[in-house]
This record gives sequence, C-alpha cells and structure tokens, in this order.
Amino acid sequence: MEKLREELLQANVGTVKENERMASHTTIKIGGPADLFVEPKNIDSLKKTMEIVRKYDVPWRAIGRGSNLLVLDEGIAGVVIKLGEGLDDLYIHDTEVTVGGGYSLIKLATVISKQGLSGLEFAGGIPGTVGGAVYMNAGAHGSDMSRIVKKAQILFEDGTIEWLTNEEMEFSYRTSVLQTKRKGICVAATLEMKKGNRDEIVAAMQKNKDYRRETQPWNYPCAGSIFRNPLPKYAGQLIERAGLKGYTIGGAKISEQHANFIVNAGGATAKDVLELIDYVKKTIYDLYGVSLQTEVEIVGRK
Repeated sequence: MEKLREELLQANVGTVKENERMASHTTIKIGGPADLFVEPKNIDSLKKTMEIVRKYDVPWRAIGRGSNLLVLDEGIAGVVIKLGEGLDDLYIHDTEVTVGGGYSLIKLATVISKQGLSGLEFAGGIPGTVGGAVYMNAGAHGSDMSRIVKKAQILFEDGTIEWLTNEEMEFSYRTSVLQTKRKGICVAATLEMKKGNRDEIVAAMQKNKDYRRETQPWNYPCAGSIFRNPLPKYAGQLIERAGLKGYTIGGAKISEQHANFIVNAGGATAKDVLELIDYVKKTIYDLYGVSLQTEVEIVGRK
C-alpha cells in the first residue's frame, strides 16, 4: 500500500491520505479508516488514479458526498476515491444538461429550475452527487433519475470510458447496471429536461425540499432511507405501525420523525446501526411477514 501511495503522490493526482476516517465523509458520521483516500483533481487525475490502482490490484470504491452509505467500524480495505471539485462541470444547451459526477444534486436541481427547466423537481433536498444519484437511480415523489438520464459517462476498472445509454444503464428501483453487472464510476451524465414555467418549477422544487425538511430528520446525522420500500407497502409505515419509532441501540436511533431513517443520536457506531437494522427486520417479518431489504449501502471490512 505504501508503494501505491507513493506512486499516486508522484503522479500528482490530487489529495492522497492514509487511514482517513470515513466518518468525516459520510452523512451519518460513522465509519472507520480507509487504507488510502484519494480525491482526484480532475478527470485525467481520476483516470490516472484508476490506472495505478489497477496496477497494484487492490480493491477500490468510489463515493460522492457519502449519503446512502454505512461504512463499517473496521474501515475499508484498499482505496476510496471521492468525486468532488474538478469533476463538477456543468453545461446547459437548450433542454440538454451535461453535468459532472461530482456535482451536488441539490445544487443542480436549484440551478436548472431557475433556468425554467423541468424534470429534477423531485431532487429538491436529496443529498449526494449526480454520480451517486445515477449509480443508485435516486428518486423521490414518484420520479427518479431513470426518467431524465439520456446517457451516462462511465469509467470502468480497465481504464476505458464509455457513454452508456439509458437502456444500457439498466435502471430499476434504486439500482443500475453499475451495482449489478459492471463496476464503474459515473463521471458525467447528460440529462434531458423539459421547458416549463420557471416560477412553477421553482415552487414545485421548493415544495419538495420543504416536505423533506418537515418529514425527515436532517437535523441529525443520517444516511437517508435505510430500507427499500416493499411496494406497494412502505417501509416507514410498517416500522411506525410496529411501534419502533425512537427505538435505540447504543447511539443509533430510529427517527421519531420518519421511521425509515436511523439517526446517529450521538457516538453511534456501525455496529449499533447494524444491530438496529437486524432488530427492525426481525420485528417486521414476525409481525407482517415482510422481508425488508436495505437501501443504504453497507461497505467495509467485516
């Protein structure tokens, strides 16, 4: 790992840190150290990083703003690549928006709504980056990324970069081909918007943002929705009906505001969260015969 670190530093790819605590890079403020943490300064640096990582044959994963992510207390083996500044270009041409994978999704929704472009109103208040949203087909309020992604630019492990069409991304509920078949990093996406009334679009986006603030516990560190909705049922409703709001293990607590959120109420560990997830799963299955599946991505050494 030391030789890998030295080569990354010599290549001047950007920020390179050893044993970086992932709690500093996740919205739930939990997570042990990553062996190496790299924040590339641009697309060429990202490609060079992937080339060097592949040369040393070490495991890697990409993150954005660390939402929808639970890193285990033992940390992450290998390299964590964070997309942010330098991978956040934005180009708007008529109704087509091409944006870097490191661009904030909330910021993008705000910017294009003010341009009178419709399609991202659902994303008002969704934390994370465009790349992460494409990766997991983020959605809310009856819509998701699959409705607006025309194509996505993906950097694969072998160093190749391809533009995948909407169909090739194989979007489904909270997932894409990047989770199921082809490991890669979404470095950019082209979104197809629709022209509309600027004031109406801004108002709709603000309404969605306000709704999230009123109904979800963003005053506490959290990772977003913990469980996928077992449609046509909703995880939060089942958990609330089971009387589990406020149930606590260690520093992890089921939000009293929205039952499908586990918050870090203070000093929570990944172990606390996992035990609470298992408790909820068992309770809901025993009461209703429904098997809940996690939406939050759980990564790290076990």
